[in-house]
Amino acid sequence: MGYCVFGLFGKKNDTLLGIDISSSSVKLLELSKSGEKYRVESYAVEPLPENSVVEKNINDAELVGEVVKKVLAKSRTNTKLAAVAVAGSAVITKTIQMGAGLSDQDLENQITVEADQYIPYPLDEVSIDFEVLGESETGADQVDVLLAACRKENVELREDALEIGGLTARVVDIEAYSIERAFGLIDAQVDSDSEGQTIAIVDVGSTMTTLSVLVDSKTIYTREQLFGGRQLTEEIQRRYGLSVEEAGLAKKQGGLPDDYEREVLGPFKDAVVQQVARSLQFFFSSSQYNEVDYVVLAGGVASVNGIVELVQEKIGLKTIVANPFVEMTLSSKVNASALSNDAPSLMIACGLAMRSFD
Repeated sequence: MGYCVFGLFGKKNDTLLGIDISSSSVKLLELSKSGEKYRVESYAVEPLPENSVVEKNINDAELVGEVVKKVLAKSRTNTKLAAVAVAGSAVITKTIQMGAGLSDQDLENQITVEADQYIPYPLDEVSIDFEVLGESETGADQVDVLLAACRKENVELREDALEIGGLTARVVDIEAYSIERAFGLIDAQVDSDSEGQTIAIVDVGSTMTTLSVLVDSKTIYTREQLFGGRQLTEEIQRRYGLSVEEAGLAKKQGGLPDDYEREVLGPFKDAVVQQVARSLQFFFSSSQYNEVDYVVLAGGVASVNGIVELVQEKIGLKTIVANPFVEMTLSSKVNASALSNDAPSLMIACGLAMRSFD
């Protein structure tokens, strides 16, 4: 998103940290670029206290800010500017037509005057931004303009949390666009040329699953559902009498009783497969599409052993794990095995960090 009216997408020309605030953790990623090659300069992940973020809405900016501070210290970066994202469900986007000859200032003035036609909230409660997409099919003297609006509190809570953590939010983006940007890096892992291909990116986070469908590498559909890795953590807690922290660790590091794979992990994997299938059904029933060429699994759950093979086998579609770092070099302060473990859950952070190079 280029030009900025009320600070939803922001301008930049400095290095930005990609900061992804999810329901379970704060993820930080910093990239540099020389020529076409990216390098991971710093990265860190820090868990969030229970209920400080619920379904991607910040409940407690102070608590989140403290975690931002920790993740910043852990990453050992000196960068103080950040890009952060709001969830798609928090944003209304509409494509509108405007006169082709208008300057950015004129566009801004006209959108400000007419915005209440398009936005169902009081205008003093929303942040609005726009991007000129190009010539409109309606006629040569019109351009298509993408209008995006988000409740101010969603933007401000993120800005506040970063500020408490010692950062300045230079860009506020939308998660779906961050995923789309990061997909540019895994494009090469999809066998054939992605031109004309329909790719379903299923991001299974801790409490939310987001389906983004890309055609020709552009997002045409996105939908969020309540389902995520938290369900596995809760089942581990319940069955083995562990605390949230213990269950989370056991999930990552192993060391659970012998029946875990069969009794707990197996059913959860089946539930993930069902969730992917259901998300795709929603997409098919609400679009003119009835198939996708590829499924890309992202989010923390994509790291679960054998999940990709199971999805591919049960749904019958080529499936890969999202790893935006395959072609990147790493700085010496980045822990390579931790990064590769977390890679599928770093798509949004990666897309945000790439805003440094727009």
